[in-house]
Amino acid sequence: MVSASVPRLVVAAPSSGSGKTTVATGLMAAFAARGLAVSPHKVGPDYIDPGYHALATGRVGRNLDAYLCGPELVGPLFLHGARGCDIAVVEGVMGLYDGAAGEGELASTAHVAKLLGAPVVLVVDASSQSRSVAALVHGFASWDPEVRVGGVILNKVASDRHEELLREALEQAGVPVLGVLRRAAQVATPSRHLGLVPVAERQEAAVEAVAAMAAQVLDGCDLEALEALARAAGAVPGGSAPWTPASPTHHPTRPDEADQQRAPVVAVAGGAAFTFSYAEHTELLAAAGAEVVTFDPLRDEELPEGTAGLVIGGGFPEVYAAELSANQPLRKAVAELAASGAPVAAECAGLLYLCRELDGLPMCGVLDASARMTERLTLGYRDAVAVDDSVLAAAGTRMRGHEFHRTVVEPGSGAQPAWGVRNPRPRLEGFVQRGVHASYLHTHWASEPGVARRFVERCRTS
Repeated sequence: MVSASVPRLVVAAPSSGSGKTTVATGLMAAFAARGLAVSPHKVGPDYIDPGYHALATGRVGRNLDAYLCGPELVGPLFLHGARGCDIAVVEGVMGLYDGAAGEGELASTAHVAKLLGAPVVLVVDASSQSRSVAALVHGFASWDPEVRVGGVILNKVASDRHEELLREALEQAGVPVLGVLRRAAQVATPSRHLGLVPVAERQEAAVEAVAAMAAQVLDGCDLEALEALARAAGAVPGGSAPWTPASPTHHPTRPDEADQQRAPVVAVAGGAAFTFSYAEHTELLAAAGAEVVTFDPLRDEELPEGTAGLVIGGGFPEVYAAELSANQPLRKAVAELAASGAPVAAECAGLLYLCRELDGLPMCGVLDASARMTERLTLGYRDAVAVDDSVLAAAGTRMRGHEFHRTVVEPGSGAQPAWGVRNPRPRLEGFVQRGVHASYLHTHWASEPGVARRFVERCRTS
């Protein structure tokens, strides 16, 4: 049982690009180096930063998204991830008060900090200011009295004299300086069209980057003061109990049901091309009775033995299109599994992989659709309703999702959509075809646990 008063910090910033990831990841690694069990978390739908968090802590990085899961699940999901930990570090998203478009504070870092009752450490890029930093910090600290800004970490500080000027100014703001990171010591982390390059694609270099972040934090931050701030957080508001993937209606299997309840194998795509997934999805599948087996479409020429269902999440298939296309045996196996009517759930990258082609290269051909890269970024939260019954949801099921891609899919004739998306404009999206549910929408199954149970049951009966 996890304590509801687990020590915790939220690392936030006035805007993107201020250094949140460097500080949060370095802080996680620095605390871990001190022998603390650190629980890593990320606000919002980001899949990439949690991979660096996992390297820093040795634990699965988890997301806290008040839009996808609802505010009521933020505390329980946090406590679930923090089981057995001494301290938790939560990396924010965008600017402290930036939330879902048109939804006020919903899903912002400030919103999550309030839901967790956690103090905020504000990371400020001080490279082009001195005394003005006090006005900036004062504004962020006083904007919402329910948000407690417990300290500031100054990033990209040029010199001892620059640091002196910044500290003098911040004395008037009444917010303590908990760290100073020098401009010359910045850690380079390569990016491309959807953010940082995932850990799975640069394992050795990523380990070195995390070590450099930890060294920078150890050298420039007051870890004792940061840990003391975390320990003063108190209990998570609302009397939250940890989330569990187990169904509240689960009953022990009767002996005469043993054959029916035998665990079906659910193959989950992984490897460098498919790195976008939420840890809770595999936990929900296992709790629903599945044997979850991970495979790598870049390397494995066969699906796991006995595969009864297939889950293909997000990632970067456009980067690995040639390698995915060259693996003809696996593409054939996926097509044959789908043709048999077995359940297949695909999100974003998985959708592209199931298409007839991607950027002119043959893919699995499960869907009569062609995919290609574009210059246009599609990004944002979505409200959706299931258009028809599928292996994931009954018609009329409402879920929230997130889109983040630079590709388009051009369907052939007669395609049955998966979702009716209501924002930013009404449209139909995705594919439902026999046992296949494929869509651009990334969803978080913890918000609707029946999704995993329905999928596993279809694996048993298909």
